[in-house]
Amino acid sequence: MAADSLVAAAKEAGVDLQVETQGSGGFTALDPAVIAAADAVIFAVDVDVRGKERFAGKPVINAPVKRGIDEPAKMVQEALAAASDPHAHRVPHFGAEESAEQASAAASEHLGTKVKKVLLTGVSYMIPFVAGGGLLIALGFLLGSYEIAGVADKILAANTLVNLPTDYPVHAWGPFGAYLGAVLFKIGALSLGFLVPALAGYIAYGIADRPGIAPGFVSGAVAGYMGAGFLGGLVGGLLAGLTAHWIGTFSVPRWLRGLMPVVIIPLVASIVASGAMFLFLGGPIAAISKGLSTWLSGMTGTSAIVLGIILGLMMCFDLGGPVNKVAYSFAVAGLGAGSLANPAPLQIMAAVMAAGMVPPLAMALATVLNKKGFSLAERENGKAAWLLGASFISEGAIPFAAADPLRVIPASMVGGAVTGALSMAFGVTSQAPHGGIFVFFAIGNVFMFIASIAVGVVVTALVLLALKRWAVRKPVEAEQAPVPVAA
Repeated sequence: MAADSLVAAAKEAGVDLQVETQGSGGFTALDPAVIAAADAVIFAVDVDVRGKERFAGKPVINAPVKRGIDEPAKMVQEALAAASDPHAHRVPHFGAEESAEQASAAASEHLGTKVKKVLLTGVSYMIPFVAGGGLLIALGFLLGSYEIAGVADKILAANTLVNLPTDYPVHAWGPFGAYLGAVLFKIGALSLGFLVPALAGYIAYGIADRPGIAPGFVSGAVAGYMGAGFLGGLVGGLLAGLTAHWIGTFSVPRWLRGLMPVVIIPLVASIVASGAMFLFLGGPIAAISKGLSTWLSGMTGTSAIVLGIILGLMMCFDLGGPVNKVAYSFAVAGLGAGSLANPAPLQIMAAVMAAGMVPPLAMALATVLNKKGFSLAERENGKAAWLLGASFISEGAIPFAAADPLRVIPASMVGGAVTGALSMAFGVTSQAPHGGIFVFFAIGNVFMFIASIAVGVVVTALVLLALKRWAVRKPVEAEQAPVPVAA
């Protein structure tokens, strides 16, 4: 969405702007000739740019993704001004000493911004492990029943469809279903096992670049081994990244420089970060994680509903931003511990997913109920928001929030809180960490899941329309045909 806004603003200004998007699904790098011919670069990102060295020496404008949506025209004008300014901030030449000005600019970045950036980097790389692994576990349960978790290793050890263990799950799919369910469950469990190491590894990567990956993964593995879980991954990743970055600042002889990022930094940072986890940090963090898990497992009645409200508010506060990611990561971190005997983690996952589906679906409904209250572009975004919301992609509501945050965000939070509370009250569970309505087979009490979402969507849509009618409004921009944007 930021890319589309910047392209449209550049076209209006008569500027040729080429876009390279970088997401969890990968990216297609710009042609080096395009980069060489560029006068300036715009980084509209919330995480570190991959392959930043390709743009070394170019004047650069750095900003969060939200600004790319809110102020694309200003950013284009700033890039044009930077292109003609010999003193403009530039992408540093990696491997060379940064200028004093560049170092000062990096140092002036707020601590909160730095922490948010590295945490979002870790979460964005972690999510594919979680989403894929969780869905595979859900498919394993579908084919092999819930009992597959206890006998999957025995079934796989037999390595054949005949002479399976006598205690394999009995269900409609027969031995083949049990075997295939065991395979899917085990693959999913192994994938989900990377949750903490991947989180820690890519948090460290966000701080120290590639030299931080290995010590981050190792410290995350130690956190998992000690039972420190998600919190241990956060601490281990930060510690590994800071250590790797600190070692990378050492002045060493030329003959040793080649070994620093490959051997010295990963070795020393792994010893320091993982050693600290073993000796000092892992035990207390594990105790906190265990206590939190026990507390959540014991939540019933009113306390569970309150938790649903809090999670719903967090999911709708910034629509895919840091607060949203904290709630989502909290839910998926406990997903592996969920079972019929301990449904609390599955209920939390369901509440988070249901609440996250509310904002885009509500925006889509609002554009249908009151077409005159939205511009043509917003109505087009509303059509796409139906599918985005059904798929649990909260970012589908961002164009509406960017245009009218003081009404869209509060309305979304009200509906999200209602949905979270209803989901917890009805005891809805989800074995899948993503997918929305399309993973219905992994949803326990699926009709109440749909009902909870429907109520929250209606509440948000009605609150938004009421705010648009009675709160101070800014006039809707004149309708115009959308600017065509090359894919």
